[in-house]
Amino acid sequence: MPKAGIIYNDEKPIASRIAIQLKDKFTEKGWDTCVTTGIGGILGYSTRRSPVCHTPIEGLTPPGFDSSMKFVIVLGGDGTVLSACRQVAPCGIPMLTVNTGHMGFLTEAYINQLPQAVEQVLQGNYKIEERAMLAVKVFRQESVLWEALCLNEMVLHREPLTSMCHFEIAIGDRAAVDIAADGIIVSTPTGSTAYSLSAGGAVVAPGVAVLQLVPICPHSLASRALVFPDSEPVNIYPVNKTQLVMTVDGNGGCYVLPEDRVYMEKSTYCARFIRLQSPEFFRILREKLGWGLPHIAKPTSVEIP
Repeated sequence: MPKAGIIYNDEKPIASRIAIQLKDKFTEKGWDTCVTTGIGGILGYSTRRSPVCHTPIEGLTPPGFDSSMKFVIVLGGDGTVLSACRQVAPCGIPMLTVNTGHMGFLTEAYINQLPQAVEQVLQGNYKIEERAMLAVKVFRQESVLWEALCLNEMVLHREPLTSMCHFEIAIGDRAAVDIAADGIIVSTPTGSTAYSLSAGGAVVAPGVAVLQLVPICPHSLASRALVFPDSEPVNIYPVNKTQLVMTVDGNGGCYVLPEDRVYMEKSTYCARFIRLQSPEFFRILREKLGWGLPHIAKPTSVEIP
C-alpha cells in the first residue's frame, strides 16, 4: 500500500477543510495517509527561567511519517512550509507545497490548482529540487542547549533590537573577526530573499553552494554582507555583558548568554520540493518581489513623416 502525508495549517479553515478532503480521496485510492498539523515543526522558545529548550532535530518528525512516504502535501503559507521542512527533512520526504496564505514564496501551487497538481504528482510527472538547510546549535561549554534545522536564516540580536551588539565570528578555520551591529544574520540561498534581503544582503540563486553573513545596521562602513562556501562552519561568540536572543526562520529560538557559542554548518538533511514545472527562480523573483520589472515606460519607435 503506497503511503503519503498531509501537513496543514490548522489556523486556516480552508487548509483544514482541504486536508480532510485529501485524506478521504487518498484513502479511496488505496493509499495509507498520515495527517498532521504544522504546529509540530514550530520551534520552542527558551525563557529566562528556563534557558534550555532542547528538542533534537530528529525529534520533530510526526508519528507515522517516515522514509517510505512517496510525498507530503503541505497546505499553508511560507510559515507552514518552513515548519514542514523541519518535520520531514530528516526522512527525505518530497513536499508538494500548496499556498493558502499570502506571499507563498516557497509554495509550488495555488489552492485552485490543487486537483491538477495532485493528479500530476500521482502520475509521477514532476521533478524534485533540493534546497540546502543549516543545522544551528547553541553550546554552553560542550553541552547542546538548543538546536534546529533552518531553511532560511538564523538571527542573533539583543533585546531591544536597536541596542548595539559585539560579535566575534569565525568562519571555517580562519581567525575570528569582530563585528559591531544591531544583530547578525546567517542565511542560506533560500533565505537570501527573506530577512537577509531586507537587511541589505545579496539575492543568491538556490543552486549556489554558499552561505551569507549579513550584519544588521553595522556600526562600521567596512562591515558588509559576506558570501562564503557552505562547506565552512560558522562559530559566533557574543561579546556582550547581557544576554542575546536567537531566532531561526523567524519562528523560535533561545537566549544566548555571554559564555555561550552559536554553531552553524550545512546540514546533512535538505528540503526536497516537488516541482511541477522546471524551477525558474527569476520568474518567481519577478512575480513575488517585482525584480527586473521596468519602472518607467519605454518609448515605442515612431516614424517621422
